Amino acid sequence: MGSVDTGSAITDSLAIEQKRGISVRSTAVTLTWKNHTINILDTPGHVDFSAEVERVLRVLDGAVIVLSAVEGVQSHTVALVEILKEMKIPFVFFINKIDRDGADFEGVLRAIEADFDLKLFPVNCPINEASSQADIVSFWRENHNYPTVFESISESIIELDDDLMSKYLNEIAISNDELWKIGVEAVQNGKLTPLLTGIAKNGIGMDALLDAIVDFLPKVEQNIEKPFSALVYKVEQHKLHGRLAHIRVFDGHLKSKETVFFDRISEERTIGVTKKVKLNKLEDVDVLNAGDLGIVTGIPNIYAGDILGVKGRIPAAKVLQNAVMTVQVIPENMRDYQDLSKALQLLDSEDPALDFQWIKTTQEFHLKIVGPMQTEILEHQIQERFHISTRFENPMVIYKERPMKKAEGYVRYWMPKPCWAIMTFLIEPLPLDSGVVFESKVRTSDIAQKYQNEVKRTIPKALKQGIKGWEVTDLKITMIQGEDHVMHSNPGDFVLATPMGILRGLEAAGTELLEPVLDFTIKAPEDLLGKIASDLTRMRARFANPSFENGMVTLSGVVPAATSLDYSIKLSSLTSGKGRILFKFKGYESCLDHQGVIRAYKGVCPLDEAKWILHQRGAYKAEER
Repeated sequence: MGSVDTGSAITDSLAIEQKRGISVRSTAVTLTWKNHTINILDTPGHVDFSAEVERVLRVLDGAVIVLSAVEGVQSHTVALVEILKEMKIPFVFFINKIDRDGADFEGVLRAIEADFDLKLFPVNCPINEASSQADIVSFWRENHNYPTVFESISESIIELDDDLMSKYLNEIAISNDELWKIGVEAVQNGKLTPLLTGIAKNGIGMDALLDAIVDFLPKVEQNIEKPFSALVYKVEQHKLHGRLAHIRVFDGHLKSKETVFFDRISEERTIGVTKKVKLNKLEDVDVLNAGDLGIVTGIPNIYAGDILGVKGRIPAAKVLQNAVMTVQVIPENMRDYQDLSKALQLLDSEDPALDFQWIKTTQEFHLKIVGPMQTEILEHQIQERFHISTRFENPMVIYKERPMKKAEGYVRYWMPKPCWAIMTFLIEPLPLDSGVVFESKVRTSDIAQKYQNEVKRTIPKALKQGIKGWEVTDLKITMIQGEDHVMHSNPGDFVLATPMGILRGLEAAGTELLEPVLDFTIKAPEDLLGKIASDLTRMRARFANPSFENGMVTLSGVVPAATSLDYSIKLSSLTSGKGRILFKFKGYESCLDHQGVIRAYKGVCPLDEAKWILHQRGAYKAEER
């Protein structure tokens, strides 16, 4: 047993985790309990590291949701429960820290029932709550101080069984053993959700929690004979073994040096060796079987989220929190520029949500982030792992843009020879959230199919920056005319010319800014409604009529991300910690230019044709490398 307070927690091995007492990366440990092997994946609890949780969600059979007896249900808890329900992953609640001043077991239990519309099945409950003598007793075997909770839970169980209901209506005594038996059956049928409590740092309640994991969460289907199927949920770099791919095997089995199908690139690859982690130490194993968490080595270009073998039962990816901010990373010493680029590429392979962008012409590095704590952790990781000092600029909200009307973009690239690419693009706006649609109406006798394929491949790159400096989306691009040359044309000509034609079309159409907006739900003391409503109006929020219950007000609506990034902190201060706000990414909506940010084109703009052609002809291959 380790301790978060002393930095010795087994699953917090990074220096920053030990220093801050928080989890940053997911970590797996394996233990045996009553003849069952349990793989535990410890995930970050902070919302800024949601991407790490998203990757782990796809490999879970069940989950334990840990709540504080003092803080109770937090905004991130709501998001987690919603996505677990959506993915049909069963879970148990564990209310921790019942010894802390202000602990309120019954209040947290009631909040869970109200916020999630769940019927709970408490396994145990506290005694001497909020004191150093705090301990737990069985909710069904001992006298305790929660008679109203017991009555309410008992009624929920009685409603689920006809025999118990008949006894209840005929005023026949019902024993706790009968209630427990029907309650356990209801949990296993998904009608009740288990709830336990304790003091984790003192080991109080851990046996009961492990029993609950074995009794209430589903066992693994060990289909060893089925085709191999595994998901990479984490990638990390090891000094000795190179890139390690942490996988969950869903079906089949995998041995060292075997050849496996690599779904993302639709090719087979031969892996190195298969390993397992035991108390932070790597051990070679002969085979990884269905249900195992393990590690494979020897695949240099593997990424988190990759599928090995067949997709099979692997669930689709879900998004907990979209990254709506971008941040620029700057080396303190420009001599570290190249080393920093390699470090950021490595971090990006471990966390693809960072979406690392390297703008070479302006020597800029950009990352996408969910929140400001990420920058603090990233800065520490870069210093600790790569010995590079950096500074992070202030994060900026990520806007997008889309065309305002139909327009054409014509490009003729035929000098200096040998080159030949002539095209006309029709640019049309599409409704919000439509994405990018490309169509070619040009005959292959005018532009060969191999060149048209290059145009289609280049479209996403051409749309990375628009007229107002942001990625362009929600449009249809149709190539309506064009020609190649039997002698002078080559694929690179169409790669070079496509951004010129697209940007010309966007310039003629004009573009409007799109800003990220968030769905929100606020729950706070009702006497603060006026102040909160005033804040929301100032943030350009749209919200429905409030609802009231037990002295609390609930408000729901939509708010721009740019105006609300720090409102959770303000709300907590305003309500003395009694209020909370849940944000959920909704999408992008139109906004006026002065409400957003217009920025200059970074790098050489395709509209500056002479510079663009010189730049591309001299640097294109180098940039691709």
